Amino acid sequence: MSKSLARVTAALHSAGLDITPLEMPGETRTAQQAADAAGVQLDQIVKSILFAGAESGRLYLFLTAGGNQVAPDRATSLAGEPLARAGIDQVRAVTGFAIGGVAPVGHLTPLPIWADPRLTDFPVVWAAAGTPRHIFPIAPADLIRISGATLAPFTA
Repeated sequence: MSKSLARVTAALHSAGLDITPLEMPGETRTAQQAADAAGVQLDQIVKSILFAGAESGRLYLFLTAGGNQVAPDRATSLAGEPLARAGIDQVRAVTGFAIGGVAPVGHLTPLPIWADPRLTDFPVVWAAAGTPRHIFPIAPADLIRISGATLAPFTA
């Protein structure tokens, strides 16, 4: 088991959840790949979108329903500073995950996190588990609780 997958699994179990990430036969780097692999609607996939603060350099995580896009002006308002896409190296250094497998939990460094209210429309959503081939199912309320996310309208 990779270190990334082990961190996600440990975070799920330490939060009292009996969830084991599943390895998919193909890649789940994109929301569409993950939805196809899990056999669910695109919006049931939790995208982990990271932005870097233009002033602070701090990373901000937006957990977005698979079919939604982050609205830059709304994200900037939540973060309190202008935002830019986070760099590949910065994402790995701060979260411990490579882009395409960034999980909503198990980060190396705590981050401010917001969750798309659309995710709460489903009994179960699916999120990356630290690798480009592992995903896990979770109730949206549990996802919000264990990630420490705040529900906020930040999509276009």
